[in-house]
Amino acid sequence: MSGPAISSSSSRRVALVTGAAHRLGREVALHLASQGWDVAVHYLRSAEAAAEVCAAARALGAQAEAVYADLSDAASTHAVLPQAVAALGRIDAVVNNAALFAFDDAEHFSASAAQQHYQVNTIAPVQLAQALHAHLRERGAQGCVVNLLDQKLSNPDPDYLSYTLSKAALQAATVALAQALAPTLRVVGVAPGLMLPSGPMTEDEFTRVHSRTPLQRGSTPQDVAQAVHFALQARAMTGTTLLVDGGQHLAGTGRDVLFALREQASPSI
Repeated sequence: MSGPAISSSSSRRVALVTGAAHRLGREVALHLASQGWDVAVHYLRSAEAAAEVCAAARALGAQAEAVYADLSDAASTHAVLPQAVAALGRIDAVVNNAALFAFDDAEHFSASAAQQHYQVNTIAPVQLAQALHAHLRERGAQGCVVNLLDQKLSNPDPDYLSYTLSKAALQAATVALAQALAPTLRVVGVAPGLMLPSGPMTEDEFTRVHSRTPLQRGSTPQDVAQAVHFALQARAMTGTTLLVDGGQHLAGTGRDVLFALREQASPSI
């Protein structure tokens, strides 16, 4: 797509990517850097890794600066966008990638766990959208927020209950904010499937889960980074969610993919 998608005031746009020191966030930040974006690399504990991402982004021709924030703390969350603006001059987009992902289920659900997930996974992204909207209005510019969601919202199961509830709330916020903050701000969701081994999952289990999607491949961090970039470029898109999962959401299992795989391997007698 030709022409700037976020603002016409500069040929280089600037994105704040939360949780950008590792894994998917790193891939998103570096992909954007390769596509002509400057990046603010948010981190919580991984200052050294964030510095390495910045160095890699600069090697791709981008300006990049690391910014710290504890998204479980409201004051710290409110400070991060001004930090990024001070470091890079402006922000045109926020990619809400950082997330808390801890296991619980209906039996082990607690208000404390739910509140922790809600603060990081829902409240902080909404606050960052609010801050970006105010910043853009001051500049007379337009921009975009991309919220990282999860294919399980279209393929529900009862595992990781607090996480799921927080992401469901963020999906609802994606629609509400798209309505409330237009035309200054577009808000789009990107919902990946399983991308990387995590927790107790082995490499073999990860490979087997990926092969069981309708496309016989799951999403990769590169796939998701490309979808994020597309959402930032797609100027007529708002209030919708892109599923990037190899069709995983079409193959309902009733459980989290790892638990479903293990149950199939060890059927009850």
